[in-house]
Amino acid sequence: MNPQEIIDALRQVRYPGTGKDIVSSGMVEDDIRIQGFMVSFSLIFQKDNDPFMKSLIRAAEAAIKTYVEPNAEVTIHTKLPTATCSEETWQSPNLFHHIIAISSGKGGVGKSTVAANLAVALAAQGYRVGLLDADIHGPSQPKMFRCEDYRPEGEPVNGRDMILPVEKYGVKMLSIGFFVGADKAIVWRGGMASNALKQLINDGYWGELDYFLIDLPPGTSDIHLTIVQALQLTGAIVVTTPQPVALADARKGVDMFQNEKINVPVLGIVENMAWFTPAELPNNRYYIFGKDGGAQLAEEIQIPLLGQIPLVQSIREAGDEGEPIALQAGHPAAEYYHQIAKRL
Repeated sequence: MNPQEIIDALRQVRYPGTGKDIVSSGMVEDDIRIQGFMVSFSLIFQKDNDPFMKSLIRAAEAAIKTYVEPNAEVTIHTKLPTATCSEETWQSPNLFHHIIAISSGKGGVGKSTVAANLAVALAAQGYRVGLLDADIHGPSQPKMFRCEDYRPEGEPVNGRDMILPVEKYGVKMLSIGFFVGADKAIVWRGGMASNALKQLINDGYWGELDYFLIDLPPGTSDIHLTIVQALQLTGAIVVTTPQPVALADARKGVDMFQNEKINVPVLGIVENMAWFTPAELPNNRYYIFGKDGGAQLAEEIQIPLLGQIPLVQSIREAGDEGEPIALQAGHPAAEYYHQIAKRL
């Protein structure tokens, strides 16, 4: 074996986050050592909790045994990149104690409504809360917080310009919707969307937060992968309605977070639109989308059920008016979200 053979073999290994091979990405350290059948070298990762670290190490070892020597004894060390001068002097003012992704397998299940009300409920309980609207193609939070006209300004912090979130109802919030017209479609490829989100996370002047909530796009996409790579998530919440079609997609959403490459704890399921009670018949419940589907899914996959929220007109009206229902202390519908916040 010789070092060039090792390098050529490692060119066959691609980093899942970018699709580029690990050699051209600069992930292979120049410290290859070969002695007989033993070979050792280092892989450079951007952070010590990279979700692809274990799988990439296995892939690199397999590549050497496949393309160079089947009997090779491979030892792979991991390193973090050497900090540049600018990185050493830059001190980020942001500190996130708990980072919670709010996800759904499909659109239309009320994920953004849950995210907005949960943020407001946590803030009402005295926590410092931030909310990132990461739904690139359908940002809803500017309307739900009645701040569609807000245009973020820059603020110099430690010699670097940062983006000021809007602060409303005790919640700091940034959305891609602030940077485009409310009636304009965002036609971006995945890479552009991912870079925009990274900028809102890293260059947003969030400060110290007890809870940083992220309203993800529906489904499973590269946006989800970007968030996992950019942040060390505390966990995820999956929102679903009780109907079988939504539950099938919710199951996929749970599986995505539990995948070996992602490995993010799912903290619980929220069943939205669980039943409908008309105002004139307050003791009646009509299970329009099916009964207890989210509760049964949670029990089946052994994940906590954080709460069931009924289909209530006042929740929809409050969201459309830009004043999430959780602001109305004592309102029966608001209490559902406050209970979910306490369980979380």
